[in-house]
Amino acid sequence: MDAQFAVTPTMFGAVHIGILVFIAAASVGLSFVFRRLSDKKLLRILGIMGACMIAAEIWKLWFVHRYVYADIPSAWFFPWQLCSMAMYCSFAAPFIKGKARDTVLVFLATFSLIAAVMALAVPADMLRPQILLFCHSFLYHAVMVLESVIAILLLRRREKAKFMPAALLFLAMAAVAELVNVLSHILIGEKGLEANMFNITPYWVTTQPVFRQIALALGIPAEIAIYLASIILGAFLIYLAVYAGRKRNN
Repeated sequence: MDAQFAVTPTMFGAVHIGILVFIAAASVGLSFVFRRLSDKKLLRILGIMGACMIAAEIWKLWFVHRYVYADIPSAWFFPWQLCSMAMYCSFAAPFIKGKARDTVLVFLATFSLIAAVMALAVPADMLRPQILLFCHSFLYHAVMVLESVIAILLLRRREKAKFMPAALLFLAMAAVAELVNVLSHILIGEKGLEANMFNITPYWVTTQPVFRQIALALGIPAEIAIYLASIILGAFLIYLAVYAGRKRNN
């Protein structure tokens, strides 16, 4: 169960690049398959993906508690990262309707896609020596990309959904994430063990490229605000791209 790599794969190494190429190719190929399916089937697939991700997340929490931190109190893997939101949203998608479903689909098509791409491109915390944990991390984010593809297809078939509700959902999720960060700091108080949900902990400078320099220059609160605003802007640009040319293609 705790099998480990003889040499842990490195960022931008052959294994990492190979995984990225495979995920990209699989996503493009499956997108053509998904286009042939009805909305009902696509929503069912989303729900199944979400259920599988939740089950995998429960396994991961057990695995980490058993093999990574060996019963040491830790909130590092608490399931409320930005990437975690995909499993909750995709699982809920088949059971909600109307504007609530539109909001979830926009979130999956934009914010979730950004989270998946960022994590896959710079997978520092995913390149773990434990083989099963490594595979879980990359498979999870690959599923996130496929969920985003499905959400985009569903959105393009419906009346144009609004972006603002998804942005407000993101901010609400970020507020909960910061609450988790603060509480875990109070209860655990050790870097690497306390939570850093959404990468917005107020207690230490982020390690993320570019934003680390912003934090060092302007301070952590300003960096967090710019970071969240940047994600919203990126999500909005994807939102515009989702609907670009839709009338011409329909």
